[in-house]
Amino acid sequence: MAMTRDYAWNLPHATVSFTVSAATDKGHVRKINEDSFVAAPPLFMVADGMGGHAFGDRASQETSRVLESLLVGNKPVTSVDVIEAVRQANIAVQDISADDFAGTTLSGVAFVQNDGSEQCHWMAFNIGDSRVYSWDGLTVTQVSVDHSAVQEMVDGGLITALEAAVHPDRNVITKAIGIDADIEADVWLLPVGGTQRFVICSDGLTKELDDATIAAVLSASTGDESAADRLVKAALSAGGGDNVTVVVVESTVLFTSDDTSSELSDVEALPPHLEETLPRR
Repeated sequence: MAMTRDYAWNLPHATVSFTVSAATDKGHVRKINEDSFVAAPPLFMVADGMGGHAFGDRASQETSRVLESLLVGNKPVTSVDVIEAVRQANIAVQDISADDFAGTTLSGVAFVQNDGSEQCHWMAFNIGDSRVYSWDGLTVTQVSVDHSAVQEMVDGGLITALEAAVHPDRNVITKAIGIDADIEADVWLLPVGGTQRFVICSDGLTKELDDATIAAVLSASTGDESAADRLVKAALSAGGGDNVTVVVVESTVLFTSDDTSSELSDVEALPPHLEETLPRR
């Protein structure tokens, strides 16, 4: 499954265009695809489900449904809106878990404008080991930080990032939607302006391709294939051992007033308890 779409917004102080591509595949080993995605402004996200008897499929789909219903529209949402949508998704997945174990990762970016502010930001959020990358046209930089056993070992200086990529516990995640009654995503507020690109993906991509290869595939435009489609096909060619889902979004912001600054000068726009999660490194 693949899609490519363009969107345009006219905000009071800026015009914003979005070009988004998304692709997903069950891979060469899995019987079903437990990944889901949303790729419509202001929300771009991937959920990678887990659980027995296809309950991971239901968990990721329900998470996508809840966030899409609460956030997708023709204007920015607030960071509080995103946080509440994640909370509602967690409740919905816990209802599924009443029948059998169900959980899902959740990673993405949302275009936000907090109450009382004219400034917009990209809000990146993460629970689990799906990832958010920024891409500057040459290199990709990981924005999110994995909630995983191997990431904790890397943080503790026990193993290197290269060792983590092949560690036997690399599939063990330490945080997921639907597992606990209370869930908080790691969040980052990023300034907007000019042209920016983000890649959101499940670990079916990062298990097969390292960051340098992801950047190379993004840079190698071929025919009518979208960036997301190229990345999914590259992961399948490299082994395709898991479901793989990729959302690539490019935004261009043109300010229509003299105030072109969108620097994050007031973190208090977020609920105070979330400042502790900026960022987890």
